[in-house]
Amino acid sequence: MISTSHNTIPAGLTVADAEVDLLVVGSGTGLAAALTARERGLSVLVVEKSSHVGGSTARSGGALWLPASPVIAECGGVDTAARAQTYLDSVVAGSAPRERSAAYVDHLPATVDMLRRTTPMKLFWAKEYSDYHPEAPGGSAAGRTCECRPLDTAILGEYLPDLRPGIMESGIPMPTTGADYRWMNLVSRVPRKGLPTIVKRLAQGLGGLALGRRYAAGGQALAAGLFAGAIRAEIPIWLNTTLAELLVDGGRVTGAIVEHAGTAVTVTARRGVVLAAGGFDHRMDMRRKFQSEALGSNASLGADTNTGDAIRIGQDIGADIALMDQAWWFPAVAPLPGGAPAVMLAERSLPGSFIVDQNGRRFANESADYMSFGQRILQLESAGTPVESMWIVFDQQYRNSYVFAAELFPRMAIPRAWYDAGIAVRADDFAALAHQMGVPADSFGATVDRFNEDAFAGEDPEFGRGRSAYDRYYGDPTITPNPNLRPLIKGPFYAVKMVLSDLGTCGGLRADERARVLREDGTVIDGLYAIGNTAANAFGDTYPGAGATIAQGLVYGYIAALDAAKRT
Repeated sequence: MISTSHNTIPAGLTVADAEVDLLVVGSGTGLAAALTARERGLSVLVVEKSSHVGGSTARSGGALWLPASPVIAECGGVDTAARAQTYLDSVVAGSAPRERSAAYVDHLPATVDMLRRTTPMKLFWAKEYSDYHPEAPGGSAAGRTCECRPLDTAILGEYLPDLRPGIMESGIPMPTTGADYRWMNLVSRVPRKGLPTIVKRLAQGLGGLALGRRYAAGGQALAAGLFAGAIRAEIPIWLNTTLAELLVDGGRVTGAIVEHAGTAVTVTARRGVVLAAGGFDHRMDMRRKFQSEALGSNASLGADTNTGDAIRIGQDIGADIALMDQAWWFPAVAPLPGGAPAVMLAERSLPGSFIVDQNGRRFANESADYMSFGQRILQLESAGTPVESMWIVFDQQYRNSYVFAAELFPRMAIPRAWYDAGIAVRADDFAALAHQMGVPADSFGATVDRFNEDAFAGEDPEFGRGRSAYDRYYGDPTITPNPNLRPLIKGPFYAVKMVLSDLGTCGGLRADERARVLREDGTVIDGLYAIGNTAANAFGDTYPGAGATIAQGLVYGYIAALDAAKRT
């Protein structure tokens, strides 16, 4: 019989004062560090604050940005490390040390090989999922994003309940990759691609259940694969375990004190400590101090246990911080009372829609990548023209054609609860819609008129929507001349309130190209490493492409373990 939860994995592991080669704090991308260290013959302990393994990785879309990787080459793509570095030099533009992105590119192929040896994951290239800035030097419209094929999570056995659930849990067993989602979303518009994809994934999900298999995709597949690798490598994982203090001897980190199930445990780490505990997603005092006073409370899609503990404890022993104003911003549907924001992925790019602020005016390219969209909102705030509220506006044709907020399929009515909560409004004309939204009818009407005129011509002179290959990836290929633009002519018309959410913060402890944590004077804190969202983004204030957040966590986990293995 499968148990419902564990405090220690393997079950029954004795918890006492422990001594290992490497201590890893966090069970998301931190498992890459653990797996690498174990392959090098090191003893490893992973401690996880929550009651589940997987962190924000398990809640993610599971994409991995893997430029010049063997995955792309094996799928028929052509990319080089030099081209990838040219792209990163262009988009990072000095907002992070070049050595950080260079180390990422250099160690990426070896990281992929390590994952293939140590986990059951099988990766594929999501061809055409464009880089987020493909027009920049070295950019790729063909894309460098890869994903994990649907994985049977039943391989976790008794530990399956310990895997952190995903954001979009469905009652229908249909493992959907990001590449699948693109065509499923367009099923009513491009049925020759959408229908076969749906049938294929339904058959896999239902057929798997008949055979005792539980297929998952996205972040669930990625986290389950890492977890399965850790179980196979017999890497102990302590759940419900909080980092309390880093131990320092002669300027060198020698271990940590952790609180495990209410008991203080001293862990000696001979080769070092890897901090992979996520960012400060749900620590609102830090977010308002470093980012914006206007941020909604706990609107982040990151794991709820990401409260910046490892960053603050690193600072306690002299670690420097950087890029604390940055996050993997992600606009989302405003939450219902007591609920969480609803994921929006393709919605902003699809034709027959646009986004306005409290003044009824557009303020950005709706189809831009989500981090750039969020940064635009914060730039406007800094400039004294804040976006105090925002609405996505669309017509009935849009509602009949596309999936919305991952739960409303084409032609499904917007739930009554949305209207009752004031996050959705509907009207037969734009003047009445403006009144219900609470925006000035004259400026909103002018916005509609200009948008419709430009959309009919297939061009967006104001914000350039549809000019980038990334914009067009989530557009509707049946709409010409611009797959991201269509005028809104016939009612009824709808508006749904949005909020600025995120996939996690990406500022944190300053680390070098070996993942070693640095002091304010640039010297290394011996024995301390930071990866993932605990470390300042290796790509500075930029999101190069889908999956760059998880991929850098995995690669720098590999780098940190390599460095620790060389220590005496």
